[in-house]
Amino acid sequence: MASRLERLMGEHRGQDLFRLERDTIGVAGPALMNTLLAARPAGPTERPTFKPIFGRSISKQESALGMRALGQDVRSALAQAQTRNAWTTDLSGRWPQVGHRYLRDLVFGQDPYLLRMFAGRSLQLLPHMTWTSAATVVAACPRRPLPGPFHRITGRSGPGDMSQLAAMSTGKVTYRDRRHAMVLYRRLAAPICLLISTLVTSAMWMGAPFDDDTPDDYILYEAMRLLPPSWNLLRFASPQYPALDDRIHHDDDLLFLNLLSQRDPALWEEPDTFLPQRWKHLDPDNHPGYLPFGHVQERCWGRHMVMPLAALLLGRLRDNGYTVDPDQTFARVPLDGLLGLSHVTLVRRP
Repeated sequence: MASRLERLMGEHRGQDLFRLERDTIGVAGPALMNTLLAARPAGPTERPTFKPIFGRSISKQESALGMRALGQDVRSALAQAQTRNAWTTDLSGRWPQVGHRYLRDLVFGQDPYLLRMFAGRSLQLLPHMTWTSAATVVAACPRRPLPGPFHRITGRSGPGDMSQLAAMSTGKVTYRDRRHAMVLYRRLAAPICLLISTLVTSAMWMGAPFDDDTPDDYILYEAMRLLPPSWNLLRFASPQYPALDDRIHHDDDLLFLNLLSQRDPALWEEPDTFLPQRWKHLDPDNHPGYLPFGHVQERCWGRHMVMPLAALLLGRLRDNGYTVDPDQTFARVPLDGLLGLSHVTLVRRP
């Protein structure tokens, strides 16, 4: 794991509040996290998916329409995944890259190339490239892009088969509107593919092969506990916070660290051990300090898409005998956005 995260856990695990920098407070105590997060809703610049694009705000209506379109695309993908082609795709190789490509092709494989490229993993890992690409490529993007190539997983083809999310992005007239639509498509399409493939990679590394009677959900909840892809929540300085805790100054930003609360020995038995069966007796929606999808008042809108797709992908690996390459004994957890392993090789058991 990245040395900064190791220091964070070594120095602050079990503490409810601590100073990280001159103007940044870390918060990891579940009761205090609940109190502070409930003090006010997240602002526009604190919501990574829906923060302003090139200075242009994203309205709640636009956010809702985008999430509704994405939800329809995920439901369609889950239905299509029952086809024979979807279940015979080779998933061996380097993860999370392989899983990301599989999900991108399953959910967005029919989309126009100049949109689909924005669901690529490289732009998610290098965010500054998104802005450069959007500013230059969008000028060449036709107002009504041609459909993508033949869908290798679902077997569909044709302009009527593009995703609902892509349909929202076509037909924009002005350069500014097309650039805005392209970046919003990237923010919705890319993270769901990368988050799920990262989560499943972590689960495979920490526990595969799994006992046959262990439900997929238990495995995923436990993987999100130990390596939460979204491992912190940022809130900028606000007058509500010093009024609730006098250790917080008026100009302090707050970093809520569920990476720490989800490994707190006071909250978890054997906190550093991968034990999926613990979830037989725990409720992931209300267990203290467990926030893989954010605070209860502002849970990530995508959580109802993440779990079914992740269970689909994990089940696909389990049913077909995939496991971590026995020759691989080391994997890194870089600090580059989503928290997860960077290069894990999966193979089929003989």
